[in-house]
Amino acid sequence: MVVLSKIYTRTGDAGTTALGDGTRVPKTSARVEAYGTVDEANCTIGMARLHAEGDMDKQLAMIQNDLFDLGADLCRPGMDRDGEAEYPPLRLAAAQVDRLEAEIDAMNAALEPLRSFVLPGGSALAAHLHLCRTVTRRAERLSVELAGQEDVNPAAVKYLNRLSDWFFVASRIANDDGRADVLWVPGANR
Repeated sequence: MVVLSKIYTRTGDAGTTALGDGTRVPKTSARVEAYGTVDEANCTIGMARLHAEGDMDKQLAMIQNDLFDLGADLCRPGMDRDGEAEYPPLRLAAAQVDRLEAEIDAMNAALEPLRSFVLPGGSALAAHLHLCRTVTRRAERLSVELAGQEDVNPAAVKYLNRLSDWFFVASRIANDDGRADVLWVPGANR
């Protein structure tokens, strides 16, 4: 259980932060950049939820919780030492990726195939979901970069990849099941 009785600690004043295993690293490390961007993506979801309701809001709430799991996973290096830890580290599970895929398939079944690329916009919710998508893509790129340097849970990277797809399909649902999508017209302003 997390207990936060004091918010500032002054331990990061010199530009370092503690990872989940207690290791201190620069705040600019690839690991901190990756899980910091996951946190940023989570914040964009909070903004999107201001416009969501019903099942969409419930699904976004689940995703927000998953992203805290993912941040906990990314902030804990040394997957090869998980068995030695006093408490088992929280790692993202393949079932969380599977759930996203099932939700994408269900949403996509209601949509007509695209005949053009979609511009970010339409409804307020769709515009926010596109922002969620692009921040998630950045989190994915940073996690892939980190995975090239250190061990990263493969399910974490897969989750981010599926999540950006989820946001794209959800944005189309938010645009009246794609009927209000704003389509790209190549060369329209030449």
